[in-house]
Amino acid sequence: MNPDRRQRALDSLHGLALGDALGSQFFVPDNRVHLTERRDPPGPWQWTDDAEMACSVFAVLDRLGHVDQDALAASFAEHHDFDRGYGPAVNRMLRLVRTGEPWRDLAANLFDGNGSWGNGAAMRVAPLGAWFADDPARAATEAALSATVTHTHPEAVAGAVAVAVAAALSVRGTDDLLAEALPHIPPSGVHDAVAHARTLADPTSAAAELGNGRHTSALDTVPFALWVAARGLDYAEAFWTTATAGGDVDTTCAIVGGIVAAPPPPHWLAACEPLPAWAGT
Repeated sequence: MNPDRRQRALDSLHGLALGDALGSQFFVPDNRVHLTERRDPPGPWQWTDDAEMACSVFAVLDRLGHVDQDALAASFAEHHDFDRGYGPAVNRMLRLVRTGEPWRDLAANLFDGNGSWGNGAAMRVAPLGAWFADDPARAATEAALSATVTHTHPEAVAGAVAVAVAAALSVRGTDDLLAEALPHIPPSGVHDAVAHARTLADPTSAAAELGNGRHTSALDTVPFALWVAARGLDYAEAFWTTATAGGDVDTTCAIVGGIVAAPPPPHWLAACEPLPAWAGT
């Protein structure tokens, strides 16, 4: 086991979980004024399905060193907590996997056989990108494998690949994250939107043109998250830039937090729910 690989994936996982947990607080009406004023809401902050599934991704990598789809599906199902805010399709799928139904058939048959194009595969994958930071092409391949356990639509797969490669490039260091990520992203709406993101200069226009996750699709979520992550901001500023765009705030902030993964403010980490012991963190 490469200890550096494990540590950088852990750093990404903690950044993801914090972004998820803090971002989720702004769905509470009483906390919305905290968002507009960029003030911390009251703690503690509990993470959602984004972090729970990311913990499974990390745990499988930590145990096996690569994505074993059967092991990942089993971990998703075993640790599935309905109260963490899963979407209805994945809720049903993971309950059926626990009863012995084959995950490949369940994932492929979602949405009349088109597969899910939601942002769920992208929200959980940043630690995988950090794990394979030495080889962004490998990160892309492993991200696609991780995605299709639950999300088989090409746009969802492209979104997961884009996030994983961005996380890998962030660890390696890059002067142009979006440009370096593009060759690894499969032809897709996500690819084209990430290319367009390179022309945008401010958060308001970026969120308006790329989406802020309001429709919970990969296409509506990933390009804006990558745009923020590519700005070279510290963790806190990246979080607030993402959160104040609105939309699916816990997911966009989870993605950005997992990519940026710079040391977050210590008092934020203290307010965040600890990661589960089963993840090996």
